[in-house]
Amino acid sequence: MINKLKNISKNHLVLYIISLVVVIVDQLTKFLVVTNMNIANEIEIIHNFFSIFYVTNTGAAFSSFRDQTTLLIIVSIFCIAIINAIIQREKFNYKLSVISLGLLLGGMIGNLIDRVIYKNVIDFLSFNIFGYKFPVFNIADICITLGVFIYIGINLVEEIREKKKKIWYNIHC
Repeated sequence: MINKLKNISKNHLVLYIISLVVVIVDQLTKFLVVTNMNIANEIEIIHNFFSIFYVTNTGAAFSSFRDQTTLLIIVSIFCIAIINAIIQREKFNYKLSVISLGLLLGGMIGNLIDRVIYKNVIDFLSFNIFGYKFPVFNIADICITLGVFIYIGINLVEEIREKKKKIWYNIHC
C-alpha cells in the first residue's frame, strides 16, 4: 500500500484531493439542508432568481429513470470505474484535465453516497431564470456537468490540434 502511494503522481494526488473536496462540500451542504429543512421547504435567497429548495430525486438528471435506484447505483459504480480507468491512462497534458476529472469523480461519488444512504439524491439549488424554473440540483451535479464539459472541450481542442498537425505535415512534406 505504501509503495502504491509513493508511485502516485502529483497530478493524480491533486485530482484525488479535488474529488475529496467535492465530496466533502457536496455532502456537507446536503447535510445542512437535510438537518435544517423539511422536504419541499424553500428559502428565497435572491427574490425571483435563487432559492434553497429541498427536494429529493429518485432518478437521474431531470428525474429520468425515476425510482430506479438500484440501476442508478450500478450505473454510478460502473461510471466511477470508467473514470478511474481514464485517470490511470491519462497523461495529463493539461492541468484542466486534472481539474475536470477531479470534479467529475467527486460529483459522481457525492451522488452515489446519496443513493446508497437515502435511496435518492438530495437537491436544493433552485434558479428561476427569466421566468423559467430550472430543475433543482446540487453541488455534485454542478461538478459533474463542469467536469464533463471541460473534459470534452480539452479533447476537442486536442483533436483539432492533431488534425492541424497532420494537415501541416501533409502540406510541407
